[in-house]
Amino acid sequence: MAAVSNLTLGTVDIPTYHQVPETTHELEWADLVTLDLSQFEKPGGKEGLAKQLQEAIQKIGFFYIINFGLSQEEVDRQFAIGKEVFKLPMEEKLKYRAELEKGGYNGYKPLGLREISPGIWDNTEIFNIPKFIPAYDRPQPEIINQNRGEIEHFARHIHDHIVRKLLVLCALVLELPEDFFLNCHRYNEKSDCHLRYMKYHHRTEEENKALDNVWVKGHTDFGSATLLFRQPVAALQVRTPEGNWRWVRPYPGSITVNLADSLEFLTNGFLKSSIHRVVAPPPDQREVDRLGVLYFVRPEDKTELKPVVSTVLERLGYNKTTDASAIGITAGEWVKARVAKGVSKDSKPRNEVGEQVIVGGLTAQYYD
Repeated sequence: MAAVSNLTLGTVDIPTYHQVPETTHELEWADLVTLDLSQFEKPGGKEGLAKQLQEAIQKIGFFYIINFGLSQEEVDRQFAIGKEVFKLPMEEKLKYRAELEKGGYNGYKPLGLREISPGIWDNTEIFNIPKFIPAYDRPQPEIINQNRGEIEHFARHIHDHIVRKLLVLCALVLELPEDFFLNCHRYNEKSDCHLRYMKYHHRTEEENKALDNVWVKGHTDFGSATLLFRQPVAALQVRTPEGNWRWVRPYPGSITVNLADSLEFLTNGFLKSSIHRVVAPPPDQREVDRLGVLYFVRPEDKTELKPVVSTVLERLGYNKTTDASAIGITAGEWVKARVAKGVSKDSKPRNEVGEQVIVGGLTAQYYD
């Protein structure tokens, strides 16, 4: 595992997090577009990035961003804090358990709530930190409280300086006013945006064999976009339009971004919610626990998920109401229903589920 030294950036000394080496195995890597956000403020920069984004969404819906205004030291600090959170005694972590069964996502998700295959349960621990606004004030572990300033700075930077730019680019792709999507993703309004620490515990060879090496079946995410900070344990795969699975390379100094359900609903399928899964890492990383730092972008709870009016959608034929339209359903309702369904004890093991009714007749699809 990672070597440690001491680093003092916040109130508390905690071990510095050092990422493990990348795999030496040759894998079938996805060919993803890279957006350089340092170009955003330059003359013609937004327009150029929007063209790149349009190329990305037409290909696969995943892309990288670089030069996003956070140092590697700041990113690694969040990995270090996350690692300390998961080292807390289970009794302490369970004090902050999320109300997942009621669609609540903030707080702690323990191991083993979802049956992946008969008798085999999920291997993820999650700790979600909501937006730092009064509506989401809640008790937190002391390690979070003592480092709140850093965590809040990190999360707000993501929203104000990264997410904002990505939402402007999405608007430009659709030939809408730049602030169109910003107006339903305001930080001070209620939404399920959150910063996540996530730990995949490594599995035994017997478990991996029983699961055909698939830890999390192919799925889409709930909100507008997901940001995954670079970590080198290869396990994420994206599904190509041809139905093939390709590994997502941990590109140095990058964030991996994928679009999610809400943007697909709001654009009637033009912006695709990217299909991805998590599999067992290659052999030289198989004994390593996979720690992640992510940020989930979700529209304001009250946002109705009906297709926007856009000349681009009209021109390309995406302006027709379909059976998959979410008219009448809000972003908050969709997220809460998907969360609750994900831990429902009435559900079959996930590897036996291809489609799941969520709310209002809308379904979520799962892919092998």
